[in-house]
Amino acid sequence: MFVGVVAFTGPGPGVTARAVAAYAIGGLAMLLWGLTDAFGERPAGQMPRMQGLFAVAAVVCGYAGAFAHTGALVAISLMLIMDLGTESRLPVGWAVAGCTVVAIETGVLVARASDGLALGYPMLVVMVLIASHNRRAYRVRAEQSAALLAQTELLRAEQRRVAVLDERTRIAREIHDVLAHSLGALSIQIQAAGALLTDHQDIDRAVTVLAEARRLTADGLTETRRAVHALRADIAPLDEELATAADIHRQRHGGAVRLSVRGEPTPLSPDQALPLFRTAQEALTNAAKHAPAQPVEVTLTYQDDHVSLTVDNPLARPDPGRTGDRPEFATVDGGYGLTGMRERLLLLGGTLDAGVRDGRWRVRAEVPR
Repeated sequence: MFVGVVAFTGPGPGVTARAVAAYAIGGLAMLLWGLTDAFGERPAGQMPRMQGLFAVAAVVCGYAGAFAHTGALVAISLMLIMDLGTESRLPVGWAVAGCTVVAIETGVLVARASDGLALGYPMLVVMVLIASHNRRAYRVRAEQSAALLAQTELLRAEQRRVAVLDERTRIAREIHDVLAHSLGALSIQIQAAGALLTDHQDIDRAVTVLAEARRLTADGLTETRRAVHALRADIAPLDEELATAADIHRQRHGGAVRLSVRGEPTPLSPDQALPLFRTAQEALTNAAKHAPAQPVEVTLTYQDDHVSLTVDNPLARPDPGRTGDRPEFATVDGGYGLTGMRERLLLLGGTLDAGVRDGRWRVRAEVPR
């Protein structure tokens, strides 16, 4: 702008009405450009009018810049083309650049300027237009990168939230299963103590059973803490955990438990091992209540694509008060112990089946490898 003012106010032949008009239009366009950039993004509704003004100013300055002492107008024209090429679509920029080249060549012919101007100015216009499109592409990539980064941060925040909820759900399920097993075993002891007192008046044996019930309560608290810890750390191998559960069953209920491991034992994640272990505990508790002192067979099978657990015991003793051959689940949640186990296994893509097979009650759970 300073160069333009000097050009048409100073002495010499460059002071013409054509130059004054071109500087006025170009100066207005540059002023509007500066104000809109200073106050932030350009209003979308005013963009067509602004682009129209910039296009007219670029063409006018390009024409007037071909005359003597008005070379600064070509610089204004190039700057406006740079803006149009950056802010507008590709056809708009090329159309304005083409009109500007025609105006420059017309001015060169009218002013009878040198061939250097006739070739140099159009080349500058093309170079500026290419640079403006590169600038536009860079801006688009920067905006896309910023949007992708923001979306990635949102996704990470959502993943963290889901992980927290998933951890809470796992802990809730595990504590529920531990309490259901512990309280189910405790219920058996209390019922036994009640039967000893009411039917046999055997106080000594009832005291022994109640002492066992107290021990079960303490074990339940210990098992709950252990379950929460197991959710955050590696647990013992599943076959060892099942062997411990079998020993506890023999000590508490007097029934024989035979554990068989088939295949090559391999480490399992807590998500895989815990549902199988809790299924075994639930099945042993049911066996203790519905088929007390009867032998139980526990089979753990490792295969290439899955691991299965089978708990097999004799059917429940006949009860005139109950029809059917399906025993009631010995849980404290209304008989849904194995149902809860089935839901946990389904989340892992596994299965759980329970029913009569060959005259025996069989529970079979399976998880994929």
